[in-house]
Amino acid sequence: MKLHHAPGTRSVRIVWLLEELGLPYKLELHKLGDPAMRSPEYLKIHPMGRVPTLEDGDTTLYESGAIVQYLIGKHSDGKLAPGPDSPHYADYLQWLHYAEGMIMPPVNIIVVETILLPPERMNQTNVDRAKKLLARMLTAVEAHMEGREFIAGDFSGADIMTGHACTIATRRLGEKDLGLPNVVAYVERLNARLAFKKAWETGA
Repeated sequence: MKLHHAPGTRSVRIVWLLEELGLPYKLELHKLGDPAMRSPEYLKIHPMGRVPTLEDGDTTLYESGAIVQYLIGKHSDGKLAPGPDSPHYADYLQWLHYAEGMIMPPVNIIVVETILLPPERMNQTNVDRAKKLLARMLTAVEAHMEGREFIAGDFSGADIMTGHACTIATRRLGEKDLGLPNVVAYVERLNARLAFKKAWETGA
């Protein structure tokens, strides 16, 4: 199994999951803007020239959420996802997709404006609006995590997806002062996991 990975991207989620599952894998490291990711060979496996891309035998797929579902469905032996009859199943599905649908859009704006663009091109209005929206998105996580250790019963793929997004928001973007103690404690629990630490060390 081979994972195409670039530091500072959503492919960290897949490294984390592979470590949680204890699966053997080869890490193919790239950098953002790497010309190799625009090569004809790479574009055959990811037409947008991005990461993550997973190669598992004859199967190749991209999009972090799809890869999480694929690995759990095919390689987890029933771990890291509640079954359809579980009372946690609906929460699992909802929060598995909440990361990309709700948290990451404002995070993306903040990252582009404050990290990727030169200072003279930053639009502070865009940053302020995105931070307000991010605070709203995290408030929903805050309410859900009241009295919970993990997002859908036991630790699951939903924690990897939404937990990684919350980690980026609180750890990378300095949003720890939002007054969301449940989110901060949740992130700290996840960040203490050995598999997370190994993934983060790859250059998250």
